[in-house]
Amino acid sequence: MHAKSQKYKNLALFDFDGTLYPHDSFTGFIFYALRKRHIVKRGLQILPWIQAYYLKLYPAHRMRPKLYASMFKNSDAEEILQLAQEYAVTLIAKLDPALFNQFKQHQQLGHDVVLVSASVDLYLKPVCRYLNIDLICSKVEIKAGKMTGFYQTADCSNEQKKIRILEKYNLDDYAEIYAYGNSDEDEEMLSLATYSYMVGTDQVLPKIIDCRKFRQLHNLIYSL
Repeated sequence: MHAKSQKYKNLALFDFDGTLYPHDSFTGFIFYALRKRHIVKRGLQILPWIQAYYLKLYPAHRMRPKLYASMFKNSDAEEILQLAQEYAVTLIAKLDPALFNQFKQHQQLGHDVVLVSASVDLYLKPVCRYLNIDLICSKVEIKAGKMTGFYQTADCSNEQKKIRILEKYNLDDYAEIYAYGNSDEDEEMLSLATYSYMVGTDQVLPKIIDCRKFRQLHNLIYSL
């Protein structure tokens, strides 16, 4: 008797800002890495867009690349990358306790865990190396030792999250899919999930299924 193909692994997708990390890491990095005078000078140059953003007249997925370009264009890449490494350590120390516990349960059960974020890879790469998970995010461009101010990819939010996930993972390979977010920018990602959790809306975190038990049961049945 030959066993039919079975799926014994789950996929867990975590947004970062406002979800696994309870604050805005992107703005935080600006203030961590740059001098206040620089921030004020560059901020004044895009003040109309900043005002429009806070009035909800200019979308976040367009504001982030504009703010990044204004703040980091022509910065020394080596210096920024070093600061990003240091900043990553501060982020890991401030993860949301409940969601981080959920995150660790997924890892302990051998699930594929992915951080899916609109924030930039400068500091999210070291965060994910430390946490030993995969990363899908907005990637920035570096040329000739300088930050060009441009993204290599589209801002990783809204539909882009869904597109990038489907490009990298075959969801048919997984028994269950979990997704955790906190805003309308995560809705496309959450739509992929068997079990989803929206911070501020859902009160109870989803119960995590241990697929290894099904594998053990399957092996027992086919050994008879």
